[in-house]
Amino acid sequence: MRNLLITGGAGFIGSNLVRYMLRKHPDYHLVVYDKLTYAGNLDNLRDIASDRRYAFVKGDICDAEAVESAIRDHKIDTIVNLAAETHVDRSIMDPDAFIKTDVYGTYVLLEAAKKFGLRYHQVGTDEVYGWVEKGSSRETDGLMPRSPYAASKAGADLLIHAYFVTYQVPVTITRGANNIGPYQYPEKVVPLFITNAIDNLPLPVYGDGRQMRDYQYVLDHCEGIDLALHQGKPGEVYNVGTGRETVNLEMARLVLKLLNKPESLIQHVADRPGHDRRYSLDVSKLSGLGWEPAHTFEEALEKTVQWYVENEWWWRKIKSGDYKEYYRKQYAGR
Repeated sequence: MRNLLITGGAGFIGSNLVRYMLRKHPDYHLVVYDKLTYAGNLDNLRDIASDRRYAFVKGDICDAEAVESAIRDHKIDTIVNLAAETHVDRSIMDPDAFIKTDVYGTYVLLEAAKKFGLRYHQVGTDEVYGWVEKGSSRETDGLMPRSPYAASKAGADLLIHAYFVTYQVPVTITRGANNIGPYQYPEKVVPLFITNAIDNLPLPVYGDGRQMRDYQYVLDHCEGIDLALHQGKPGEVYNVGTGRETVNLEMARLVLKLLNKPESLIQHVADRPGHDRRYSLDVSKLSGLGWEPAHTFEEALEKTVQWYVENEWWWRKIKSGDYKEYYRKQYAGR
């Protein structure tokens, strides 16, 4: 591996992964391939724009010709796919975009990997396992997605497995827990709560707020991706998370505490349809390769809050644009 195509590299996890890989592997060349939809943002990569080991190509993973052109032009030997529509709430409003990008786009990339003999890694999600009432999800568990987003990602995972079995494409998949950290688009719950709290706006907590999530720091996730990419066994899946769940209401309270804001800002709103109550990952498989998260949830949240406090230049212009209309549609009348 020397020349990596990072699809979706201008997004939240993607941009953090690019930065991590440039630090970890100084002899690598990284090509970010991104459509720059609402959540893809070149500001996320502004600090590395002059790095000679980095290049940017604007393109859609559903465009086979453009994908192949990028592979040829940059002599790509490895694809790491983070290009996806990712927000559950948006998938409920518009499933069509999720099926196209997350399933068909993955097919296009797999075809390119097969044609050019490339290594392929998919960055997936714990949501494909569905609601976990007891215990923790293992990589061998069945997939029971409960939202259009989760279903689209599960479909991609199954397609990847089929390409490994049928065509011997060297693939791996990581399924990550919820990520928090720098450059996360503020429709997601943690940056939404942080930026709303900074402005003394209500924190819209779905239902009773007792849903449980495993929140991991994005750079810990990047390290897990890197390890699975380099040491993972072809055809295998690896869960990446902290192994610890946090109740959403407690997360909201800690955000307010870190910002010295009153808990009266918490506003319970109508729950979203089919909202999964709990996700939990068994991460022992990746731990067996020598990985463990460097941050506790509290440390990860504190770093995340501090970043949004110090980087209003990044999120204020986002929340003043089309985001306002999305926010109105999502929360008006709830």
